[in-house]
Amino acid sequence: MDSKSNEEVSSPGRLFDSGLERLRGLFGEGWAVEAVPGFQQDPADWYSDRMIEIRSTDMGHTARYVVDLKSSLTPRTVDTELLSKLRLVRQVNSFTSLLVMAPWISPKTQDLLRIHGISYVDLTRNIWIRADRPAIFIYTEGQSRAPRSASQPSSAVTLSGSKVDRLVRILADVRPPYRASDLAAATKLSLAYVSRLLGTLEDQLLIQREGRTIHSVNWQGLLRARAEHSNLLNLNPYSGFMAPNGIDYLLRQMRDDFTSRSLFAITGSYAAREVAPLSVGGQLMIYIRPDHFSDELVDHLGLLEVKQQADVLFLDAHDPVVFKQSRIVGGLPHVALSQLALDCLSGPGRLPAEGEAVLERMSAHEQWRNLDIHTIKEWWAA
Repeated sequence: MDSKSNEEVSSPGRLFDSGLERLRGLFGEGWAVEAVPGFQQDPADWYSDRMIEIRSTDMGHTARYVVDLKSSLTPRTVDTELLSKLRLVRQVNSFTSLLVMAPWISPKTQDLLRIHGISYVDLTRNIWIRADRPAIFIYTEGQSRAPRSASQPSSAVTLSGSKVDRLVRILADVRPPYRASDLAAATKLSLAYVSRLLGTLEDQLLIQREGRTIHSVNWQGLLRARAEHSNLLNLNPYSGFMAPNGIDYLLRQMRDDFTSRSLFAITGSYAAREVAPLSVGGQLMIYIRPDHFSDELVDHLGLLEVKQQADVLFLDAHDPVVFKQSRIVGGLPHVALSQLALDCLSGPGRLPAEGEAVLERMSAHEQWRNLDIHTIKEWWAA
């Protein structure tokens, strides 16, 4: 949003007027979009509902909406506030619907609103309006990322950054229950940081708590959400190589070399195919432990460094977490399933599709998610 849009959200009254203007721009001749007289409340009160009607001047039919104004909106807000209001609105008048206006609404929140039949308007022109009589269906896409003016405050914690993977991995790999203090001890992250991040995840319905105890984790949604804030090759600096004798020969050489085998873990397409075969080929991506990558290792494996068209990438692991819970597959170390899903979903080319296939396989067979918080404390200390 630009500076004009900043002014549009400085008060609920301005937000309502701006949202109404967006709606009017979508309807042509023969339609009227108006605020219902007598329903206007204090323009500075975010908790005062408004009402609008969309009227077909040709057919004489009118659709009415109770308008809920929000300075910000999360999936948790939909779950804890809007659904109960929707039920009340429908009980009072089955011909009246609920519409929410906000400066910006995230794609995940939009999905949830549509599932429950709640119309919405934001100032970046993410709009979904539906009515049966008169027949109305409008769906437009605005910005998929929060504009700077609609972003969280600088003190808020997001799913960006290199250390967040520690918490994401443990939440995915370890079945609840546990508390923030357990997770902080397990990840070696500060309790304040973990607590703030858990608050963000709760707002996004990625975790659920009873009191201070986490009792449920939407690990699939969590991995996808983290991947949206990450980029595999930006997060992990890499070097590209050609394998003159082919990838299969290189893998056999690595399998037979017990000395170097403990220094790496395979990720990307080659690891994904062992879990959910979806394609052939692709680059061989290998995490290498810090300070162990050397010219001697490259020469030993018979690789040639190249700037373009590399078929082997050595990734300088951004954090030791990428090696935790690694698996031996065909005699070679592969990253844990949760790490593999993260890497593929945040990778280039066809990797995100392979990541989705890995997630589907993980969902069908959750035996991999068999750790408890006490085990994980010892695991991280190792």
